[in-house]
Amino acid sequence: MMTDPIADMLARIRNAQLARHERVEMPASRLKHEIAKILRREGYVKAARVERRAGKPVLRITLRYDEEGRPAIRELRRISKPGRRVYVGADEIPRVKNGFGIAILSTSKGVLTDREARKLRVGGELICTVF
Repeated sequence: MMTDPIADMLARIRNAQLARHERVEMPASRLKHEIAKILRREGYVKAARVERRAGKPVLRITLRYDEEGRPAIRELRRISKPGRRVYVGADEIPRVKNGFGIAILSTSKGVLTDREARKLRVGGELICTVF
């Protein structure tokens, strides 16, 4: 049994990029799909969509690389874990790599980036950081 599906998602993305795969697939959930949509919107992945395979939802993410074949995501780090949840207020949201990266938060307004959460003045659970 998997205890942290978000950490599994991030590990699959990291591993697929190290192996230079074009896309990666994983079991889908609403939270994973929201995180993938943020990664797409911020330009870290090309596409993210949910498909059905054998009656089960599968999240398919198409990875993005630059002209030299380097992955768009250089660092992907899980912050809040099942054994240690990390919550931040609106004034405590960290800036990732001095604003060049993003933090993804689960808030009362949905899954947001650090910039969106600061703009809406909401805090929440700090899911991960991406650079």
